[in-house]
Amino acid sequence: MIGAYKQSKFDAERVAEAWARKGLPVVIVNPSTPVGELDVKPTPTGRMIVDFLGRRMPAYVETGLNVVDARDVAEGHLLAAEKGTPGEKYVLGNRNMSLKEIFDVLSSLTGIPSPGVRLPGWVPVAVGAVDTALARILPREPRVPLDSALMSRHRMYFDSSKAIRELGLPQSPVEAALERAVAWFRENGYVRR
Repeated sequence: MIGAYKQSKFDAERVAEAWARKGLPVVIVNPSTPVGELDVKPTPTGRMIVDFLGRRMPAYVETGLNVVDARDVAEGHLLAAEKGTPGEKYVLGNRNMSLKEIFDVLSSLTGIPSPGVRLPGWVPVAVGAVDTALARILPREPRVPLDSALMSRHRMYFDSSKAIRELGLPQSPVEAALERAVAWFRENGYVRR
């Protein structure tokens, strides 16, 4: 588990599993990487889309994510509560995509060129280390958090077939979710047009 946030999710899941073993009707859902509109903070994935739209993504790293429409994740939670088997876990995901593939889809939706330069994995880790250290000194959030840079060294691909089969998890096209995210970020002033 890289970072306190991921560790806390892991630890919380162990507690939920313990309660399930004691007979509490616990159903665990694990969303992969949701995308869509209303990403107010934004999440790290939303920040990546905003940075792409702002043309602050000149390069990419060889990594990958399982991308899912945020609406499907919300539906998956409801389906798990309705149809899930107590004590079971369900991955709420859709499509495994390389980071380059995600940027290529964003490029096709926006006309903004997809980054063509692939960085070696150590570059974002070095930048993340420096940026995270500076953020501790300066009153700001790091643009490249070290935890995110370390995570980028791993492909985060998942299999959602159990949730599809047992819950009926929808598999909406991720392109539509990315398109809604792009429109929402633009309409709400996260990027200049």
